[in-house]
Amino acid sequence: MNLSRHILTVTLFALGLAMAAPALAQSSADVEPDITIRQEADRTIREYRVNGQLYAIEIRPRSGPGYFLVDHDGDGNFERQEGDRVAIPEWVLIRW
Repeated sequence: MNLSRHILTVTLFALGLAMAAPALAQSSADVEPDITIRQEADRTIREYRVNGQLYAIEIRPRSGPGYFLVDHDGDGNFERQEGDRVAIPEWVLIRW
């Protein structure tokens, strides 16, 4: 009787983990960034955030091509990136 109770407990625990995993793991396709837009005299600046964390800044000058400043790994160092799109980062903030 004790062995069957142990097997049942382990099975229910594993089932609970399997059901909770999709809620814990969220792909970048499901995440919508918060975008703050500021207009300055000679350019438009858009700040992109996920969960309050700034990960990209888009700068669109009045004349000339636009560009992004992107924090690729979440360390606060922004690097210039050319182009018209930027991907939402997939940083690991807390690993359980």
